[in-house]
Amino acid sequence: MVQAMIEIPEEVNQILNIVKAKYNLKDKSEAIARVVAEYGVEMLEPELRPEYVEKLKKLEKEKGISFKNIAELRKIIEA
Repeated sequence: MVQAMIEIPEEVNQILNIVKAKYNLKDKSEAIARVVAEYGVEMLEPELRPEYVEKLKKLEKEKGISFKNIAELRKIIEA
């Protein structure tokens, strides 16, 4: 585990205290880890992971079923 001494503004300190209390964490280190992990998910989510891109490429190559109307689709599904 990495240790770091950091200086944070009072407002950030208060937010960490709220996160610590809300999630019943032991210390501010856990609060920082929680906040960073949640932010990381939000920040990294728009970028597509390589395995997901591969899955999309495979799906694009698949052909769909053509139908003219809902009745025809219903016949295909129920068959």
